[in-house]
Amino acid sequence: MPIIDGKQIANVIKEDIANEVRKMLSEGRKAPHLAAILVGENIASQTYVANKEKACKEVGFISTVYRLPENVTERELLDIINFVNKDNEIDGLIVQMPLPEHINSQTIIESILPSKDVDGFHPLNIGRMITNMPTYIPATPLGIVTLLEKANIDIEGKHCVILGRSNIVGTPLSILLSRKSKNGNATVTLCHSKTLNIEHFTLQADILIAAVGKPLMVKAEMVKEGSVIIDVGIHRIEDENKKYGFKLVGDVDFNEVYKKCSYITPVPGGVGPMTIVGLLINTLKAAKKEIYP
Repeated sequence: MPIIDGKQIANVIKEDIANEVRKMLSEGRKAPHLAAILVGENIASQTYVANKEKACKEVGFISTVYRLPENVTERELLDIINFVNKDNEIDGLIVQMPLPEHINSQTIIESILPSKDVDGFHPLNIGRMITNMPTYIPATPLGIVTLLEKANIDIEGKHCVILGRSNIVGTPLSILLSRKSKNGNATVTLCHSKTLNIEHFTLQADILIAAVGKPLMVKAEMVKEGSVIIDVGIHRIEDENKKYGFKLVGDVDFNEVYKKCSYITPVPGGVGPMTIVGLLINTLKAAKKEIYP
């Protein structure tokens, strides 16, 4: 049961990106600049943004973070986004989700310039992805597709079952894996909270991607022998034996499932590092004007 080491694969890709940045600087061009807006004190969001800052530093990007209080108004947030949109020194902008309930997330997403939307959530970029045009692919789906490619997992003709239909992971990933492309041509089943007899589908999966947001949901009896398991979930659960009183787990019960599968991603160290790599890839494209000349 080989473990797919997302951290190791991410490090190799980051070195390639760092070499590209060094080349840009040697040619007199500026380093790519990624800005992030973080609202509130959500611990998971703070950790994620900190990891993005670290990754930017590792590859030579410029990184800026706007930290805003939980009670910031939607209008104030929109004003900051508009300021960044107009700043020609900034190539990419992300607004860390989730946002407080008093702020409309879709309004915020649509306010970001498509050319700076390196999270790939703007409707224009989603539309370009659906029609197989050059675009910024959402970071986690891009990271997963890249992970499968680098791990030499053959996708073509395989049955991929995705658990979760979010606009961030499940839905865009289903499009990427099923379309006619180098890293596609799979037959995709998209399952969700209203799917009846979900085990019927998971047991058919050659590649099972768990992005449902429920800790340890996928058990061994739900998995076909020899399948490939990609675990997108990450959750903190109490564990008094750990130093900080908790441990990180995914949507998959790793200790049960790994005995049956041919490949599996761990949590942490699987999809997480590849999500950040996806963001770096998009930001590099933005800096090079590859999508929007």
